[in-house]
Amino acid sequence: MSMQEFIAKIAKGPRAAKDLTWDEAKRAMKALIEGDATPAQVGAFLIAMRIKMESVTELASMTAAARSYVAPVSIPRELGVVDLPSYAGKQETFHALAAAAIVAASAGASVLMHGYDGIPGRAGNAGVLKALGLSIDMEPKVAAEAVTKHGFAYLDIALYHPPVYRFLEMRQELGARNVFHPIARLLNPARASSQVVGLSHPPHFEKTAEVLRMLACPRALVVSGVEGDPELSIAALTRVLELRDERITPLSFASKDVGLPLGTSPDMAGFPPNQRDKEADLLRRILHNQVQGGSYNWVVMNAALILYAAGKGATWASCVPLARRVLEDGAAARKLEELTQEPVGTGVTGRTH
Repeated sequence: MSMQEFIAKIAKGPRAAKDLTWDEAKRAMKALIEGDATPAQVGAFLIAMRIKMESVTELASMTAAARSYVAPVSIPRELGVVDLPSYAGKQETFHALAAAAIVAASAGASVLMHGYDGIPGRAGNAGVLKALGLSIDMEPKVAAEAVTKHGFAYLDIALYHPPVYRFLEMRQELGARNVFHPIARLLNPARASSQVVGLSHPPHFEKTAEVLRMLACPRALVVSGVEGDPELSIAALTRVLELRDERITPLSFASKDVGLPLGTSPDMAGFPPNQRDKEADLLRRILHNQVQGGSYNWVVMNAALILYAAGKGATWASCVPLARRVLEDGAAARKLEELTQEPVGTGVTGRTH
């Protein structure tokens, strides 16, 4: 089938449109990434798929195809790295995920965060990590070395998978998200055995867990997260789907379940785009155990989630004391210092955010 035929199949309207088969979706992705589709065909395909909504098979096939174009980031399997995609961006809340990942790394987890900071009006984790003094422009090999040595790195999707980045950028031209937005979350650059995927689009919640199962992911937490990031809320119940050994289990996470008081929206309040340094200062003070209350607790509960995904505790609740301990004994502060002292030179580009 040609690209025209793929478009015709998915664009016949709500009653006549049909899903692509695994092989058809794979070939469509090949045409998109390799540039065989014309600009008109690219736009038509992406919008038609957006309207129809991706099936589990389509999303799994296209993700598998996208993965095949770039080599995995080489991190030793025995580290049990956690894949932590961040593609939503923030408007209303601060980036608890950035601090939580550093806390988890200080407690023995290995975390590869990857993301994109190009959504208009929504600030990604890259900006606040940069304000904290961390490198956000590592080439994949350098990021792998950083995770292996320090337990954490941020990998810009533009440096890992330029074609996917190019299609993410088309959101600004088309005015709507496209199939590459969920694909980016599922890329899993290190082919980690544990993934923590956040999203806010309800139709993709169960679907994402099914896609991960189809892609043979051993373990995953799919989080209906705060503003679409893989973050639990401290002010409300958070729905989570846990995939383990091909079984999907619905869970709910609330602060009271781990002995933390229910927080409020102000506890999670973010900062205007021109106050990134103020946000970085808040995260720095949390990591130095200089803040108590809702903001601190929000970071603790999300660090515990990452530690749970890393297998550092049998339950989420059992990981909360571990997250608290590394904050109280200074390990989290030392980890931040360690990450900011890493030389930034070889293998690092000059891209700015």
